[in-house]
Amino acid sequence: MMRESPVVLRGASLHLEELVEVARGRRPVGLGEAARAEMSRSRAWVESVVRGELVDASGQSRAIYGVNTGYGSLARVRIPAESLNTLSRNLLRSHAAGVGEPAALDVARATVLLRANALARGVSGCRPELVELLIELLNRGVTPVLPTQGSCGSSGDLAPLSHLGLLIAHDPADPEAETGEAYFEGERLSGREALRRAGLAPLALGPKEGLALTNGAQLTTAITALAIYDAERLLAAAELAAAMSIEALRGVRRAFLPLVHAQRPYPGAQTTAANLLALLDGSALMDAVPGKVQDAYSLRCTPAVLGAARDAARFVRGQVEVELNAATDNPLILLDAEGDDKAFSAGLFHGEPVGMAADFLKIALAEVASLSERRLYRLLTAALSDHLPSSLREARSGLGLLALQTTAAALVSENKALAWPASVDSIPTCEDQEDHVAMSTTAARRASDVLNNTQWVISVELLCSARALSLRLRGEPDLKLGAGTGPARALVERALAHLNEDATPAEQVAAVHEALWRGGPDPVRAAAAAATVSGWPQGRTE
Repeated sequence: MMRESPVVLRGASLHLEELVEVARGRRPVGLGEAARAEMSRSRAWVESVVRGELVDASGQSRAIYGVNTGYGSLARVRIPAESLNTLSRNLLRSHAAGVGEPAALDVARATVLLRANALARGVSGCRPELVELLIELLNRGVTPVLPTQGSCGSSGDLAPLSHLGLLIAHDPADPEAETGEAYFEGERLSGREALRRAGLAPLALGPKEGLALTNGAQLTTAITALAIYDAERLLAAAELAAAMSIEALRGVRRAFLPLVHAQRPYPGAQTTAANLLALLDGSALMDAVPGKVQDAYSLRCTPAVLGAARDAARFVRGQVEVELNAATDNPLILLDAEGDDKAFSAGLFHGEPVGMAADFLKIALAEVASLSERRLYRLLTAALSDHLPSSLREARSGLGLLALQTTAAALVSENKALAWPASVDSIPTCEDQEDHVAMSTTAARRASDVLNNTQWVISVELLCSARALSLRLRGEPDLKLGAGTGPARALVERALAHLNEDATPAEQVAAVHEALWRGGPDPVRAAAAAATVSGWPQGRTE
């Protein structure tokens, strides 16, 4: 159950599980007092620059990028003090150029949380009131409409974050100006109307604050963070599906023994092999074929492939956990630096660290699906299934599941195209000021697509492996299944219990998919409870 205590933003202590609880479970959010104080300190320095108190060697007011200059290729253009407030809103208006489908609600909420946390580090030069307004969007259920296309991931996710900024930016010269769009209580509304219904008002942005809202790969990170959280559960489900298929195909246990995997000690492979042994413990179907010394690659190489995916997921989580608490602004206001110029223009907004991680994740998940489809093919092919009925056809209805292998093949093939690494691409933008960009947002979106496809493939394998085990039991009712695979098969069967006998394969796999990823009976957690397994997540919070 979701905890009601607020997630307190300090800029350095946000955890992935907390992000999920806020994005999907509406856990409340607050701002830490120390973070508020640091933000006020950096804001005071920015205001001193605006007042002309920082001078160069000639006694002239010093130019500080993004505070009293233009942006990007206009970095050397000085902006008069009386125009600085207008500059922030104009930046948002000029960069609100996103297109395509809006981000899912959980992704949009995660994006707001991540931008608020980045600003809460206190090195962006913006007021605490700006972060407090972002927090109130989350607490009161106002979710910005964020287009998911139009960002190259450098300088961060400029376009989608500009759409977020417009939602909360007030224009004193035109109080009736629209302020973006948002969802509130299930409706898509103008930003002003959504804020009004939630009892909120937009904020007149000061110098640097428009830039502070837009510099960072928060949409990229939001998509990737939710994807890695779900991918960890997916990997557990993939191990369960693999165990059920290996059992139904009467596999050989020796390929998974600890002594074997100690000779090539990848942590992921060792974890997967141990999980398979635990799930299969006590199964009478394992090692049941006399003289059989080894299985096909799709069975005995499961620890190598799923283990590699586990290792990839661990790397991706590590990258995401760094980014959750990263300052990504430009310039950074570092008050402890020597000298009187505290503004540092660097490239911390560049999306490459998360983009590469998202690419790695989708490559790993594409292989999870590919391996699953090969085991699925063996289950459905009589010549390869050790005497299971062709296409796992039910004797009573005469209906088989052969067409689901075609579905899985289509999804696996689509994953291969999506898995092409977006982060190796770059097209210069902003008049060649931004001459190398990350394409991280594309990498993240595609990682989410591969995740969704792979969830369906694993659902298909679980359906077919449960059918195969049921057919084995029909011939030998007293047959003992594995410690984890037996309970999981029963739960899959219960997920199908509400369907008619003539339910289509699509209806059957949809029921399993619903049980796995959308609530209801959870074979993954049930199997984990029944068997001693390691490294299995507990699933979603909602």
